[in-house]
Amino acid sequence: MTHKLLIAAAIVLLTALAGCSSSSRYSIDNDVAPDAPINVDHIEDATPQYESYSLGGNSDYTLRGQRYKIIKQPKGFKQQGTASWYGKKFHGHLTSNGEIYDMYSMTAAHKELPIPSYVKVTNQDNGKTAIVRVNDRGPFHQGRIIDLSYAAAIKLDVIRTGTANVSIEVISVDKPSQPRSNKSHHQYVVQVASSQHKDRVETLAQDLSQKLAVKSYVGSSDSLHRVFLGPFSDYMLTQKALEQVKALGYTSAFVKSR
Repeated sequence: MTHKLLIAAAIVLLTALAGCSSSSRYSIDNDVAPDAPINVDHIEDATPQYESYSLGGNSDYTLRGQRYKIIKQPKGFKQQGTASWYGKKFHGHLTSNGEIYDMYSMTAAHKELPIPSYVKVTNQDNGKTAIVRVNDRGPFHQGRIIDLSYAAAIKLDVIRTGTANVSIEVISVDKPSQPRSNKSHHQYVVQVASSQHKDRVETLAQDLSQKLAVKSYVGSSDSLHRVFLGPFSDYMLTQKALEQVKALGYTSAFVKSR
């Protein structure tokens, strides 16, 4: 890794970690749920797949006098403890690996798992489970082992209680032995909206494609027509498209794996 890349990676990590101890970079001081939360029933679990570890956020670090060592071989990793969640305060800000935190995506923060990692979370208090993609660092509170996104916390019924007793287990996916074809390599889409009126959906798909300079298409099933952006092979490009379409007013848009 070049000297410039090392510096850039360090800046991303330090910037993200600084948010855990200071509120100066956020518009609100205390974390809260969204003012008008959308229904998250349609948001699916993260889909485990092989991903190279991120350039940023994967170096050992020290915070508040505590040394944290990134787990190099996470296969088979299991842990039990307390889960918490984070929402509106951090929404739209950088995660530890430089992605944009979206409280409506199935993501999470962990202090030492490599980024990204896929983790199955089980709420020991009610038996509910969810699969999340770890792309951030935290939580830095005694006894807590994972910080869930707002959507994941809703799925696990942690919002109501604030914290929950959980067990987590890493889901490892081996690197493919053969290169994927172009078609299978496209793994992400952004679902924008759905309607029973196909002509309106097709018009919207064309309009968004022109405005955002991305591919779009319409998927139909059970008399319901859905607008999709993509497909994308890069998760960060998917996140960028998601933020752009939300800025246009489609706040219930979400990322979906193909």
